[in-house]
Amino acid sequence: MDDYTAATYGDRIAEVYDRMIPSSAVVQPLARLAGSGRALELGIGTGRVALPLAACGVDVHGIDASEAMVERLRAKPDGSAIPVTIGDFADFRMDVGFDLIFAVFNTFFMLLTQERQVRCFARAAEHLTADGVFLIEAFVPDLTRYVRGQNVNVTTLETDMALLDLTRHDAAGQRVTLQHVLITGAGTRLYPAQLRYAWPSELDLMARLAGLRLRERWSDWNGAPFTSSSTNHISLYEFARG
Repeated sequence: MDDYTAATYGDRIAEVYDRMIPSSAVVQPLARLAGSGRALELGIGTGRVALPLAACGVDVHGIDASEAMVERLRAKPDGSAIPVTIGDFADFRMDVGFDLIFAVFNTFFMLLTQERQVRCFARAAEHLTADGVFLIEAFVPDLTRYVRGQNVNVTTLETDMALLDLTRHDAAGQRVTLQHVLITGAGTRLYPAQLRYAWPSELDLMARLAGLRLRERWSDWNGAPFTSSSTNHISLYEFARG
């Protein structure tokens, strides 16, 4: 995937993103964290989170590298009311501060180097209000799922549709290269993606470099404790004090 860019994933998957990506109970917890303040979503995409969050009364802003994804957002009711910056969320610069900055659905891992992930933490810290929170939702890496550096997984299987994930794993680079393969009666479509995963402890160190610290970590959106058997995490970072 030598021609893969920050916008590739969104540009290719925008047409089916809302159908392919499962819904999640993220809105109410995010609304509680934002309160009456301002929130910024990194990788706002089609607005699946931003629009219902805005409907809760939160002043939502967004950033995304894919114009195709943002066009889908704009086409939805009230989608044009959300301010969106087209750009790279590793290096964003805005003129306002945010009480909540968040990246959900593993979006943070779409920054493909450790350096870019560290920069994102730094940019988030620069844009948080004094009591603001930076939230990341991500999977906990599970290297046992790869056999000889590869994996094939059937994620959806219906009468007229199948969705497969074909994956290659680079352990040294902590990189995953994959194709979502959608097979229907109309043919086969390919939706490429790349990720650079990080363990929670590595994210905590990135936070420290940015002057932040871990405030809380849950294993799901109901606030279940994070344990050694957790497969996902929601991590909240705040400014380190004292």
